[in-house]
Amino acid sequence: MKRFLNIVLTGVFAFAATSLSSPKAQGEEIRLATQAIPAYAPIFVAKHKGFIQEELAKIKTTAEIKWTSFPAGPPINESFAAGQQDFGFLGDVPAIIGKSAGINTKIVALTSSGAKTLAVVVPSKSAISSPSGLKGKKVAVVKGSYAHHLLLLVLQKGGLTVNDIELINLSQADIATALLNGNIDAAAIWEPLITKLSSQGTVRVLADGTGIKKGVLVIIATNEFVTKNRAKTKAVLKAYKRGADFIKANPSEAAQLIAADVNLTPELLLPVLKKFNYNPAIQPEDIGEIKKSEAFLLSNGLIRADVNIDSFVDASLTKEIGIK
Repeated sequence: MKRFLNIVLTGVFAFAATSLSSPKAQGEEIRLATQAIPAYAPIFVAKHKGFIQEELAKIKTTAEIKWTSFPAGPPINESFAAGQQDFGFLGDVPAIIGKSAGINTKIVALTSSGAKTLAVVVPSKSAISSPSGLKGKKVAVVKGSYAHHLLLLVLQKGGLTVNDIELINLSQADIATALLNGNIDAAAIWEPLITKLSSQGTVRVLADGTGIKKGVLVIIATNEFVTKNRAKTKAVLKAYKRGADFIKANPSEAAQLIAADVNLTPELLLPVLKKFNYNPAIQPEDIGEIKKSEAFLLSNGLIRADVNIDSFVDASLTKEIGIK
């Protein structure tokens, strides 16, 4: 675990050093770090519908929107450390890891939540029928992801700890291959991979977040950007909320619109969208959930410095624009 922490921090600070030696002018642009998953569906709707530009026009300004896609939250942290992003869409766990490592960001809204949108899965023909059955097994996860937290919670349900399994750090893409080839016994993953593998008959869900993890994902922004561009920040959040409202009112159309962005067919995407709550407002229970994630990171040695979640989370922006 210490070795993993050193890798995470080395990557973060190496990118930060690169940023200091090769600064780039930001210009009139807004840089968004996203992931091609349904958890961030509203931002893709906003992209296709032009909602961000429309909201910027309302405050009599324009900006080029620069989109960068990442496979998971940890590399988004590296990009922030390098000074390459203004907004990031990621899980609460990697957001906290980045903050603990010294990245000057804050949580400005939620992207989504959904207890059934992340899960520990096993091959469909596996004999494992309960969390206790994971003892001694090879279990893969993206270390430092919010699914990593879920895995430890599921292990606890089975009376186990991480020391009772062989924990393997793999990307979501490599997890899919490893499950298909029988190289691992289980994995903690998130959508759309859950639906993809389940629809193929490859895996079944052993346990999801129901009752143990809400599955909070967040929008972070640099403190510098928010301070200098508060109106633009609110414009982005308004566009996100419009995207969320569009999905709620037009789920089938939304699935058709963004299927390619999240690597699912519209038919598979439609039921996945219904698993998520896309309300970006930050509620007290969400802050409590994020605090639990921070405690998990500290207790497992995944962060060295604690994070004051009450100051890290800034609910003022969503409140100012009337999102409840």
